[in-house]
Amino acid sequence: MITLTMPGVETDSKYTIKNLLTRDFIFAFLALFSFLAAIYALFPTLPVYLVKLGFSVREIGIVVGVYGASSLAFRFVVGGALLRYPEKNIMIVGSLLALTSFLASVVFRSFWPFFVIRFLQGVALATLDTAALAFVIKIMPQAHRGQGMGYFLLAPTFALAVTPALGMFLVNHYSFTILFLACAGVCLCAFLFSWWLKKDETFSPEAAGTTQRRLFFEPKIIVPAMMNFMQSFVWGALSAFFPLYAVKCGVLNPGYFFTAIAVMLLVGRIAGGRILDLYNKDRIILSVLPIYMFVAIALSFSRSLPMFIFVGLLWGTGSAFFYPASISYALEYADSSSGAAVGTVRAIMDLGLSLGPIMMGTLISLIDYRAMFLCLAFICLVNLVYFHFYVRKRRVTKTV
Repeated sequence: MITLTMPGVETDSKYTIKNLLTRDFIFAFLALFSFLAAIYALFPTLPVYLVKLGFSVREIGIVVGVYGASSLAFRFVVGGALLRYPEKNIMIVGSLLALTSFLASVVFRSFWPFFVIRFLQGVALATLDTAALAFVIKIMPQAHRGQGMGYFLLAPTFALAVTPALGMFLVNHYSFTILFLACAGVCLCAFLFSWWLKKDETFSPEAAGTTQRRLFFEPKIIVPAMMNFMQSFVWGALSAFFPLYAVKCGVLNPGYFFTAIAVMLLVGRIAGGRILDLYNKDRIILSVLPIYMFVAIALSFSRSLPMFIFVGLLWGTGSAFFYPASISYALEYADSSSGAAVGTVRAIMDLGLSLGPIMMGTLISLIDYRAMFLCLAFICLVNLVYFHFYVRKRRVTKTV
């Protein structure tokens, strides 16, 4: 039996991986991982902590949501700052803000101080995440951007796999003070990894001065980024209130749900990295959005840890391909990979992360958790219709 192979495919694959995984790529990856490890540890623990402090469901939604709101506002500022300052410097600022916020969490207990703390964490996310993503996009080969982004987005995957369950472990066996100090420690690691990056001098101050409208955002990317907004809205509400729902159902460690998501994110992005470059991104997105809708419906009927883990695996499978595919799609749609473009699409995602907990927190006071999950499923359906019947057709019209 004769096996036909394409000349140079294996060599090209090895060449691509070797040129993607550079020293700076690895340090940027570790900086983002360290920062998000601290942030993701709060996914299951923060709502529980706020309930312990006596916060209402609506106040929890506000405290969780302001994180996304502040990140949204500062994404635009960071997008413009990336036209003037090196990514390394901006990442250092973000890591120091995060470190300060977690140290403050040890001291303060009331609503308004925590509101400010979460605000600072949102600013830190906008600063470090946007700068890190812009940095690796700049240093990776354009022909393999989808694959490179898939690898880089393993940083939040690894963080999500480990720290939510670990955070609940620290809370259950020690205290919230130990949790916040541990988070401050990994933020210090993020600072060190950012510091060790080579200083990039390829930014363009003159470009920033000649085009003021591009300082804060890239308007051409808004149309495709709206699907990221809707998906982030769903994820923001889910991550904020699923832990409370799981505890209500008798689950001691809701962090395993997030671990299940991360496991499939890891498998999907490692095993399917080349899919993002070889297959049409339209089809990838259209295949993934129904998975999200099914997960939201399934959660409304789930009450046990095994079922939560199952739907978490499904969610992770979808997210393994959706985020790198949708962000790459948005950048191609806007024909731009500048810091302003990256900052804009991430800011729109932050808007969803902010509004999801706030709006669903208000809604839960009127309905129950199961009805909220069904509302999230409807939003996933709207997103599917929006992308299929509006975004795709608009892009075809642009290219004709």
